[in-house]
Amino acid sequence: MAGKAGNKRTGVMRGGLVLCLLSGAVMFLLLYSTLPTRADIRGSREATCALNMANPLNKNLPRPSRRRPTDACSPSGNIMFMKTHKTASSTLLNILFRFGEKHKLKFALPDGRNDFFYPSPFSRRQVKGYRPGECFNVVCNHMRFDPAEAAALLPPDAAYVTILRHPARVLESAFRYYGSAVPLTWSIGGGGDKLEEFLRSPRTFYRAHAYNAFYLKNLLLFDLGSDNDLDADHPGVTEAIRTLSRRFHLVLIAEYFDESLILLKETLCWSTEDILYFKFNTRARSSVTRLSPESSHRALGWNGADWRLYRHFNATLWDKVEAYGRERMKRDVAELRRRNAEMRALCLEGGEAVEAPRIRDRRFLPWQPLGGESILGYNLRNGIRPELRTACEKMLTPEIQYLADLGVSLWLTRLWGWFKDVIC
Repeated sequence: MAGKAGNKRTGVMRGGLVLCLLSGAVMFLLLYSTLPTRADIRGSREATCALNMANPLNKNLPRPSRRRPTDACSPSGNIMFMKTHKTASSTLLNILFRFGEKHKLKFALPDGRNDFFYPSPFSRRQVKGYRPGECFNVVCNHMRFDPAEAAALLPPDAAYVTILRHPARVLESAFRYYGSAVPLTWSIGGGGDKLEEFLRSPRTFYRAHAYNAFYLKNLLLFDLGSDNDLDADHPGVTEAIRTLSRRFHLVLIAEYFDESLILLKETLCWSTEDILYFKFNTRARSSVTRLSPESSHRALGWNGADWRLYRHFNATLWDKVEAYGRERMKRDVAELRRRNAEMRALCLEGGEAVEAPRIRDRRFLPWQPLGGESILGYNLRNGIRPELRTACEKMLTPEIQYLADLGVSLWLTRLWGWFKDVIC
């Protein structure tokens, strides 16, 4: 009887897996059918943003109240944020959404889903309602970076910003979050920790062009538009770092998020109020694996190109901190943390994030990974003063819901969510 029950459970599991695979195939076909054709992409290169929108739009931006009187800058609202995966980028995205919405900036938004048809290379034709030659203030959703296509949407004075995170932590987070969607990992034995097993012999479970394999190797370099299968000492990695250094005005580092935000405030001439935040896409502690020193070393070897990228821009960040002034940075970070703590007390029930099943209002429920509920979210505190309520709600609205509020239909994202939750 036990054998028959076991066979029955195995059959159910296999059936569920088949349904998940079929749903994935359906989603792939739907997504593929909405991608721009090669002719569209070739044609799109003929028309670019011809109008410098900086002056007329930025005249409406208020002068920051907390800057020194001797500063001559004006607040900037023209921003290209290259949103990388598993780097605290969703927290920064919420900051940009709030700033842009407050000052009525024009977003280049995706159409039908929450990203620009990632992992296909970005094309301006993927922007909702795009017309040749149209200009935007802010581009900030997930994409695979194409600098020429992004530049075609923006005024020439746009600030280019991205964020990186320690590659071993990126791999751990991506493996946990996306692992179920990477077929190459399905054959890893279930007797121990799958990531540890993967890192003992990554080539056993990796093929460069396999479905979703980019999540397993040099994901940061892939997001930024380069070949993620390059070895660390390949000339292509050197050239990629050189090109990105010329393109981006600021590369934030997730491990020094507050210091990075102060530099962002300085770069864009914003105020401290503009960069207040609650953390998004934080995982429950039970879902986070602390890699052993040996596994972390293996992860950095496997992601050697990302490790070079990270070390280079970590160094440039601290060069900027030195130029800003370490004591000044220390004071400004303390002020940012004080103001964030103040907002947590004013806005959040209990003052902290909670696990997904405890979130009462679905407006504030973050997107969850396949087969889990590991992403934390927030409950709005009762009795918030009316003049603060909208600001609090905006600060704790996750990406998917915020995009819907901005007018994105998200039908493909929601369809995949239905397959994920009901079938898989």
